[in-house]
Amino acid sequence: MAGVATLGFLITMEIAAHRYGLPGPITNQAREVVFAPKSGPLLYAGMALTLVVLPWRQRFIAVGAAIGIDVVFLLVRRAVGATTTGGHPFGNGALWVILGLAVIAVTRRTGRERVLLLKGVGLGLLLVAGRKTGDLWLIITSKTRPAVLDPYLATADHALGNPSWLVGRIVTATGPIGFNFLDFVYGQLAVAAVVVALYQLRHVAVERRFPGHHLVRTFLVIGVLGPAIYMIFPVVGPIFAYGNGTEHWAAVSLWAEAHPTVNWAVADLWPQTPPPVNTPHSIPFDEITPRNCMPSLHTAWATVIFVHSRKGPRILRYAGTFWLIATLCATLGFGYHYGVDLIAGVVFTLTIEAALRTYDRGWDPSGAKLVAYGATVFAALLVSYRYLPLEMARHPWVYGPLLLLAMASVIYGYVRTTTSWEPRTAPVPQPQTQHEPA
Repeated sequence: MAGVATLGFLITMEIAAHRYGLPGPITNQAREVVFAPKSGPLLYAGMALTLVVLPWRQRFIAVGAAIGIDVVFLLVRRAVGATTTGGHPFGNGALWVILGLAVIAVTRRTGRERVLLLKGVGLGLLLVAGRKTGDLWLIITSKTRPAVLDPYLATADHALGNPSWLVGRIVTATGPIGFNFLDFVYGQLAVAAVVVALYQLRHVAVERRFPGHHLVRTFLVIGVLGPAIYMIFPVVGPIFAYGNGTEHWAAVSLWAEAHPTVNWAVADLWPQTPPPVNTPHSIPFDEITPRNCMPSLHTAWATVIFVHSRKGPRILRYAGTFWLIATLCATLGFGYHYGVDLIAGVVFTLTIEAALRTYDRGWDPSGAKLVAYGATVFAALLVSYRYLPLEMARHPWVYGPLLLLAMASVIYGYVRTTTSWEPRTAPVPQPQTQHEPA
């Protein structure tokens, strides 16, 4: 049922893409069988997730086959003079290995072994398909939402002290060193997620089954549900709505070169001058910039990495904490998000995480209450951002703490509920020693 639902969703996205004259996620994935892939590193990450179902000897064989196939593709492209512009010189081999394992599962495996291998293949392909579907969603938001609601969030952000403007000035002051460091962390979020996922799935090959819940599930659900909120609350971010759009992001700089006379920003204020407190209204924007701010999915995914790294070894816990903090700094410091986006992203994530874990427990009453509460808080945040931003900006010492308290209440509820689900080990009774009378 999950496979059929996923396939139906991908087909729907494929049809939607063709309506706008764009290749869909299935078409893009099929092209990468032969052409230079745009997601080379991600294809190898997907292959790594697939290989968790195989023993070590077969893993080494699969990795060697993927590298060998990539070398052949590279030599053939050089021989015929084909270029890899817009793509990576590697990655085809990883996709061929994943597809080859699918063929082996159907033709050479039976019973539980076939199901296990197909689950591994599906996990690897879903990671890549999820990324391609997300990219398509961003294009759809830019073409179907001509007006954006940035003035509402910029006004509401006064309740938090305009953190994007503050962190933006700090990142700018650090120069290229600080920027490049945060840019690396921001761009390698998927790699960090795969590292945590591989740790969680390390016993699959031995136990011959997947754990009931792991990071990849939450990652994919966030990627599916998040863009739906973009359609409801389209926002482009401070660097676009209140800046020149070319402060940091190389892709945005290329966009600016292609459209040198177009400037849809309200004013060039970010990060030097916070926007004034005025009655907010929607503003028209271009059909290129994604409306992908509310909620912050980078914050959501970094939160998932942090949550799922808590049961790992110390170095993994430290890495999860580091990636969360650095991602929050990058999302604000690069002008991609407002502070209120991050609060919504945390609530959004913990609600989804709670829903998945509650589902595994057969909709435990405590989990169902947590999911309902998280969904209510998230809806209340969206409503307050849309209809109370002016009040929030005029009374920051009231609404700022209230926003943080709302987020903290969801965090507290999640920690308290999930902790109660953990199995408790009874202390081992110590034998009593009998003392002989003197």
